[in-house]
Amino acid sequence: MTANGWFQIGFYLVVIFLLTKPVGIFMTRVFNREKTFLDPFLRPIERVVYRLTGVDEKHEMRWTEYAIAMLLFSGVSMALLYLIERTQKWLPFNPQKFPNVEPGLAFGTAASFTTNTNWQAYSGESTMSYLTQMTGLAYHNFASAAVGIVLAIVVIRGIARKETDKLGNFWVDTTRCLLWVLLPICVVGSLVFVSQGVVQNLKPYTPVHLIEPQTVQVTGADGKVTTQTVTQQIIAQGPVASQEVIKEFGTNGGGFFGANSAHPFENPTPFSNFFQLVLIFAIPSGLTYTLGRMTGSQRHGWAVWAAMAFLFFIGVATAYWAEARGNPLLVGVNQSASALHSGGNMEGKEVRFGIANSALFATVTTDASCGAVNSQHDSFTPLGGMVPLINIMLGEVVFGGVGAGLYGIIVFVILAVFIAGLMVGRTPEYLGKKIESYDVKMAMLAILILTFTILGFSAVAIVKPFGTSSISNPGPHGFSQVLYAYVSSTGNNGSAFGGLNVNTMWYNTSTAVAQLLGRFFMIIPVLAIAGSLAKKKTVPESAGTFPVTGGLFAGLLVSTILIVGALTFFPALSLGPILEHLLMSAGKAF
Repeated sequence: MTANGWFQIGFYLVVIFLLTKPVGIFMTRVFNREKTFLDPFLRPIERVVYRLTGVDEKHEMRWTEYAIAMLLFSGVSMALLYLIERTQKWLPFNPQKFPNVEPGLAFGTAASFTTNTNWQAYSGESTMSYLTQMTGLAYHNFASAAVGIVLAIVVIRGIARKETDKLGNFWVDTTRCLLWVLLPICVVGSLVFVSQGVVQNLKPYTPVHLIEPQTVQVTGADGKVTTQTVTQQIIAQGPVASQEVIKEFGTNGGGFFGANSAHPFENPTPFSNFFQLVLIFAIPSGLTYTLGRMTGSQRHGWAVWAAMAFLFFIGVATAYWAEARGNPLLVGVNQSASALHSGGNMEGKEVRFGIANSALFATVTTDASCGAVNSQHDSFTPLGGMVPLINIMLGEVVFGGVGAGLYGIIVFVILAVFIAGLMVGRTPEYLGKKIESYDVKMAMLAILILTFTILGFSAVAIVKPFGTSSISNPGPHGFSQVLYAYVSSTGNNGSAFGGLNVNTMWYNTSTAVAQLLGRFFMIIPVLAIAGSLAKKKTVPESAGTFPVTGGLFAGLLVSTILIVGALTFFPALSLGPILEHLLMSAGKAF
């Protein structure tokens, strides 16, 4: 670990802190339909959209109607993406003449991008046409992000409103989110990426001749190994910058290239790397300020932010320490940091980013439901790789995905105030609303859905040949690969321990089902909570009311997240990264 590394991590957190208030204020004004500087340009477009689609912008929905509209929108969008993938061979903008995506992979990809997971069992540059990338995948990057954000707004409205069953209009909220929040930043951000060298074109791939031909061994379909001489390389390119910005800003994570943000055409410079990191946390952090502003308790919003920031720092510090200390089994190898060497465990990491920025990126992308990577998590040390795993297991509530992080942590807030109420023997209250049994049941249902999905699918995959045959490393690391696949899928993250071959019928299908369960079966209980809170009366604070605005509340919230979230998965972690670390310390590697 170096002072420079710590400075970069600290500077990043300061930037996110400074962005929280302006982003939060802007989103509050957008969703409260207050005046913004973009109104003269966007209001006419908004009116045209409503006129063409027949949307009544004054109509407000109950939580059940809002949920049905969201499910229909997501279902139709998923079917459209599947259709594009299955017919891309005959569609335009396919200069590489890629064939249609096979059914299992097409279904898994459609489910993945619809749920904001962006789990990729393929390399984009060798599978998807430009049209599929732009109109299929990029569209979902915008749509799924907008759905997450508006659902968080609905939860905030449920907390803020009283004695009503109206929570807003899904079509209006989604339209305003796309026009006011996502599109403007993405237009500017894509130009920033182009300025850094990120590729943006529609040209066919470029063949180049190697100065020094390479000899490689190739295994044929019959299992025989032959030697071939490679004299030419194909340079993949395409509309990358326009997709890179929404990939991060919408916490989607699906890269144009298989190497994702480790690829120099997606993430060429230290500044582009830092800009990507800022984009990932900008909306999730800003939503905490929106929570405080819309509910009339700004201190509560900052208390939630503080809890998130504390958990973030613990995670990135652990990952940085684990990777910087290196691998003790590499005896005789200099793993100390110097002016000419990053030190530590550099396997699977880009030299231009080093240990600190690789650990920071891995922590940020799994705190949020992003899943973009600038290094290979499969090559992290056992404890370093355990940090991304735990971040997702906690429900990705450490800032979290756009919208999903906020409504996820609200679930833990309800549990925290319920526990506080039990401690003092009073009916728990949250910002003037009494938390009753229905609210707690819905909160626990949301948590248990994630737990059962992750552990259930992992248990099947780890004992059946169709699951174990994809493992590249035996022992505890192989278990971690499988566990990470279902943790990432259910948590709608999308990152992976890349050593697991997931392009099989079992993994394409099971991870798709896990993604759909993790997204929509959690959203429905959360919307039910919002509907329940909106109907309640507010009660004045009394001497027995547990305050949700200070350090005591933030500490209780952190404890609740760790106890309910982390301890649930401790036995699984013991069989994976913890056991692998102990065996590594004893001199055994996998």
